[in-house]
Amino acid sequence: MAHAYQAKTALGRIVNEIEETAIALLLGLMTFLTFVNVVLRYGFNTGLIWGLEAVTYLFAWLVLFGVSYTVKVTAQLGVDAVINLFSPPVRRILALVAGAVCILYATFVMKGAWDYWAPFAGLDATSGRWFPTGFAETRDQAWYEVVDMPFPEWLRWIEPIMNEGETYRKLPRFIPYAILPFGMALLLFRFVQAFVRVWTGEATSLIVSHEAEDDIKDVQHLNAEK
Repeated sequence: MAHAYQAKTALGRIVNEIEETAIALLLGLMTFLTFVNVVLRYGFNTGLIWGLEAVTYLFAWLVLFGVSYTVKVTAQLGVDAVINLFSPPVRRILALVAGAVCILYATFVMKGAWDYWAPFAGLDATSGRWFPTGFAETRDQAWYEVVDMPFPEWLRWIEPIMNEGETYRKLPRFIPYAILPFGMALLLFRFVQAFVRVWTGEATSLIVSHEAEDDIKDVQHLNAEK
């Protein structure tokens, strides 16, 4: 069963605010843009050319924020039928092993996310096949743009920094792609938090949710009332 997570440190509270505010804003923007496009299309036979692309990127941001958020509130689905056959000390050891594997996985994915995004931001990807061992010079792709989304005028100040003074016609890709390393860093942070909770005895599992069992109980309760 998912539960509210209360941050105990200043860093945790800051990350919570960023995460929850971003999710609310993304949902609101997606709803607003979709609504406006529907009204324009069916009411005025026009539409925002860049609307679909914008909603697609917003949805990608929402998904990646949601991955770390569900780890935080233990809302991820998990199967613990076999694990529950063991004694509590053994279950704790298994949870710690699972936590270590999740942290290792998130580290790999974050490296891959950085290496993919870095060239679009004019930065260097990391060297090393599995773990970062340094930085390797990569081809600058900061001039790459999205397909339809226009470049906002208030961001013109980044052109001398990112595009050697050349004008952007569309939004540069490094902006919407930035969620890749940031989202994976959040996921790694949440897995470390979950591991620490199990290590300190505050929790007995990482991300197990008994959503199916809860739904069955709700249905049984409704049937009993009939």
